[in-house]
Amino acid sequence: MTKHTSTLVGLIALTSSLAIPSVATAGSITIKGSDTMVLLGQRWAEDYMAKHSGTTIQVTGGGSGTGISALINGTTDICQASREMKAEEKNSLKEKYKTTGQEIPVARDGLSVYVNATNPVKQLNMDELRLIFTGKITNWKEVGGKDAKIIVYSRENSSGTYVFFKEHVLKNADYTPRAQSMPGTAAVVNAVAKDKNAIGYGGAAYAKGIHVLLVKKDDSSPAVTPDLAHVQDGSYPLSRPLFFYLRDKPAGEIKALVDWVLSKEGQEIVTKVGYFPVK
Repeated sequence: MTKHTSTLVGLIALTSSLAIPSVATAGSITIKGSDTMVLLGQRWAEDYMAKHSGTTIQVTGGGSGTGISALINGTTDICQASREMKAEEKNSLKEKYKTTGQEIPVARDGLSVYVNATNPVKQLNMDELRLIFTGKITNWKEVGGKDAKIIVYSRENSSGTYVFFKEHVLKNADYTPRAQSMPGTAAVVNAVAKDKNAIGYGGAAYAKGIHVLLVKKDDSSPAVTPDLAHVQDGSYPLSRPLFFYLRDKPAGEIKALVDWVLSKEGQEIVTKVGYFPVK
């Protein structure tokens, strides 16, 4: 091999090592992340694969943080996240792949506050929620309910919902140490459904068999339910976007999937699952 040829081979190898990896083999796409979005991702995958028999889509949860780590590590094609990527996460992507990634809002959620169906409390304001979840209010009678200890259920700290709730409700204060951490939104709903003194939170699509509280921004604001109109106009205080994150601009089969998810057909599935269209 000549010196010129050796140098050329070395340059090709170096260029290849800097390329952004694709986990997907031909006809295969992996999606990982938000437990809030698992049901939605699975429905999208099922419907898309039914119309594209040559494509296989694998959807798993684990939390938004887990999905973002997988995106950075190159072990998933698409990350589903119920929160925005943090600056340090974008920096990790940039250091590894020379890109800060692609953020694509694919749906909206009205993050819901759950109580047991028998609980007489029907609404709370943001300050009351903050005081309950930080442990400053510990009895339902303090917010117009029965004389009973409040049992707080939360998500694990890898959850994007945990992070969003901490930032927007707790104002970055710590959750009460008495909060019981649950591995997924379905587990929170099941716990609240069984415990008459419980309170928890999670995605709107999981709100079955429990009561969803109306939420007020403050004492002078109306109590608002997490429905389509209030989520889309932002008047519900816990409205939030749900995201796909990619390492780079979508291309090939991944672009085809993203385009379909954002199409009328894909957004109709958002509504069927129990979330809200992105537009």
